[in-house]
Amino acid sequence: MGRIAGVTGAETRERLLRAAADVFAARGFDGTRVAGIAAAAGVSNGALYAHFASKADLLVDALRTHGRGLLADVFAAEPDLPVTDLLVLIGRRLARRRDARGYLTVEALVAARRDEDVARPMRDYVGERADWLAGLMRVAQAGGDVDPALSPDALAHFCLLLAMGSALITPDLHAVSEEEWAALLTRVVAALGPAAPGPAAPGLTAQTGAAP
Repeated sequence: MGRIAGVTGAETRERLLRAAADVFAARGFDGTRVAGIAAAAGVSNGALYAHFASKADLLVDALRTHGRGLLADVFAAEPDLPVTDLLVLIGRRLARRRDARGYLTVEALVAARRDEDVARPMRDYVGERADWLAGLMRVAQAGGDVDPALSPDALAHFCLLLAMGSALITPDLHAVSEEEWAALLTRVVAALGPAAPGPAAPGLTAQTGAAP
């Protein structure tokens, strides 16, 4: 049920997700009709509902599939790059981010603020992203790149705010030079590294040297 002749169910689902990502990004959640997505995918309304329970579920699944974060993409391409270098690299790209993925993220976030049916699956989606990021931070802490005293969950939250904020404040609204932005990012990321040992207390060195 819900298949196009000669096309598998998985292929039909992918058609729907790709069409949904394009239509939601262009028209927004409220301005999008399910029939319009089905038509863009070349399937019937019945075929759409055979794969997705609601327009809200379709929006978040489209975001999950076609709104992949830059960090995950670069991490997949550069798995051996230190996490701190990854953060700087991704942060530099965020400053010039202006693409359909960003628009899709914005539409999903706005819809989640207005519609509880969207908010529920969006909480799951954001939670998945946060858990992935927190896991990445724990790996960086274990490798000595990030201060183990910092909360992985707080670090993940910071990354989410930066990524999703970049989808809202696009270069056409406010731009900053790449050199200035890179310098700031480098300073911020350096501050995440392990804390340097503090100076010895007065007299400690002398006392240590006098020990037998």
